[in-house]
Amino acid sequence: MIRHRPFGSGHPYAVDTEQRSPVDPVAGEPLVLGVRTSAEVESVVLEWERDGVAEAPVALERVPRSSRGQVVDGGHLASAQARLARASGGWRVTLDDLVADERIRYRFTGDGGGRAQSTRWFETTVARWTASGVGPAVDGVDRVVAGSVHRLVRGDETLRVRFALPLAPGERVVGFGERFDTLDHRGLALDSAVFEQYKSQGAHRRTYLPMPFAHVVGGVGWGFHVRTSRRVWFDVGASTPDALVVEAETGPDGELALGLYDGDPRTVLRRFLDEVGRPEELPDWVFRLWASGNEWNTQAEVMRQAELHREHDVPLGSIVIEAWSDESTFTTWRDARAKVADGAEPRRLADFEFPEHGAWPDPKGMVDELHRRDVRLVLWQIPLIKMRPHPAGQVKADADAAIRDGVLIREEAPDGTLRPYRNRGWWFPLGLMPDLTDERAAHWWTEKRRYLVEEIGVDGFKTDGGEHAWGRELVYLDGRRGDEKNNVFPVHYAKAFGDLMRRSGKAPVTFSRAGFTGSQAHGTFWAGDENSTWEAFRWSLYAGLNAASSGIVYWGWDLAGFSGDVPTAELYLRSAAAAAFVPIMQYHSEFNHHRTPSRDRTPWNIAERSGDERVLPVFRRFAQLRERLVPYLAEEARRAVTAGEPLMRPLFFDAPHAHEAFAHPFQWMLGDALLVAPVVEEGAGSVRAWLPDGEWVDAFRGTRHTGGVVERDVPIDEAAVWIRADAVDRFAGVFV
Repeated sequence: MIRHRPFGSGHPYAVDTEQRSPVDPVAGEPLVLGVRTSAEVESVVLEWERDGVAEAPVALERVPRSSRGQVVDGGHLASAQARLARASGGWRVTLDDLVADERIRYRFTGDGGGRAQSTRWFETTVARWTASGVGPAVDGVDRVVAGSVHRLVRGDETLRVRFALPLAPGERVVGFGERFDTLDHRGLALDSAVFEQYKSQGAHRRTYLPMPFAHVVGGVGWGFHVRTSRRVWFDVGASTPDALVVEAETGPDGELALGLYDGDPRTVLRRFLDEVGRPEELPDWVFRLWASGNEWNTQAEVMRQAELHREHDVPLGSIVIEAWSDESTFTTWRDARAKVADGAEPRRLADFEFPEHGAWPDPKGMVDELHRRDVRLVLWQIPLIKMRPHPAGQVKADADAAIRDGVLIREEAPDGTLRPYRNRGWWFPLGLMPDLTDERAAHWWTEKRRYLVEEIGVDGFKTDGGEHAWGRELVYLDGRRGDEKNNVFPVHYAKAFGDLMRRSGKAPVTFSRAGFTGSQAHGTFWAGDENSTWEAFRWSLYAGLNAASSGIVYWGWDLAGFSGDVPTAELYLRSAAAAAFVPIMQYHSEFNHHRTPSRDRTPWNIAERSGDERVLPVFRRFAQLRERLVPYLAEEARRAVTAGEPLMRPLFFDAPHAHEAFAHPFQWMLGDALLVAPVVEEGAGSVRAWLPDGEWVDAFRGTRHTGGVVERDVPIDEAAVWIRADAVDRFAGVFV
């Protein structure tokens, strides 16, 4: 076997062994051609032509096993297919002298096992960068640097556009969606590709929720939005200190639009949201404590944890159950029995029998009891039909119906035919993926879950795993390709489940990890998977502040992390203090196969694991404080949605020219009246905070302060929070 896939797996940050790199060859740049072979192949040769003229064959070199199918700078294997072929061999060859517009035709031949083997012939044309007087279509004052526009062209087709925007001394660049590494991105390079970076997002500068939008603050005040769903790269003064270089993929016509907005951060964000969609007000209960753990995979355990919240007097607003389903259909409770039905047929509660001694003997009774306790229930989802191991029963019926009814994303095969796309990501590999960007397909998919809402009483869905659409050769039901639509898949995913909730007469509560421009209008978000470390704590706060700057109102993170061993008592309580003052306060923990000691992030488990007697009373204090803050949060969320402002607001929104707004990057306003300065360093017993001009009152101590830098000791059972002096009456009885 000799395999060459020109586009590779579509992994945005990896070069697969068997791909062409770059996929679109560029004049003057090296081109690497790779193949993967079965073990018996002893040598591989490139046969190739340039504009129809045969060139001398070139022998390929072996690729070291450690680099096969790996992400360039760490992480998971690039694709499911690569993982399944670890035993195969990798080979590559580099071509260095490519000429613009020449046509390259090539194939690979090999010897081994006593027989000759070869691939089919592949073709590509070499592109070239050319100066262009025609830049992006600009809305607003044109700030594009004269002479900076270049286009990557191949014949009459434009592949990319590159241009520069000026950066003045002292200007800061903030936003780009949910970003984990810093608040001010000047001096860095980043891009806009939806990607599941499992942990260490800040170190890798990758995100689940990118947006090609940013504020430029500290000078005249402006912002920009590259109006595309395709991938965009940003060099934010990294190569040239006074220029922000933008490089964007385009469609064949080469069109690209750029929105430029003059004004302060509020004006810039408002104009951006008017263009891409405003957040929608959600019910007050989303501001209460969210609780979950992947060990909570039975009805008995869910109710036990609900009871423990009541026993320990920790107010609880909602429970998220991730491990509820058979993890194949994501519509059926584990252990439930039902006849196999046509996969397009919406299920009903009466279809199922729930064994008395099964994992979930009475889901409806469980939800009814939680509702009697004023606790809502959110169920986990994945936008895939699981196809490994070989599907059978209802899973096969679902897959057969999805193919029959034409609701799946497809991919173009080497022979030009279309076949169902098989998930290339590391999680649920080879699964089938519904095209939730299509209204008919989205309705087909979500109607199968309607009984969960209308009959069982579910209050929302955790719309996880929206990052699985990889590759530009994907074909969506409207005919558009993956390079244009993969990034917006998670936007439509959340919308599809929000629409289901609306059809069922409930608020459109979704809880998403992935997103893109337009996600502002769809539900709530959390910052994804992280370890329980102080570094991850700080990364998560950066993520929230950048997401807020980009228009995300309802945001939170797994306080103190969800993965690995449990956090220390100090990290847990400092995180709880911060989480009490972000829009979504929630804890969660990764599945640990029910090994002991438990890794649940419940306050009682952290208390037991740490042996620190402060954990339960201090967590209780912050959870009860959070409960008393709900009316304020709900009122401020309504105002933020109406005004087009963040609820968790970085200080530069209030003081864009103040150096101190960036010298204290982990501070924020929560609504219009509260300023929060969390403790984010291990062993720190105090904070050095900056208060904007005006009069402020310490929320816990009642002391008065004027604007400026203030130092405050912060015991483990307090948070550094100040109230605008003219708003103190709003918090009577809250900070007690």
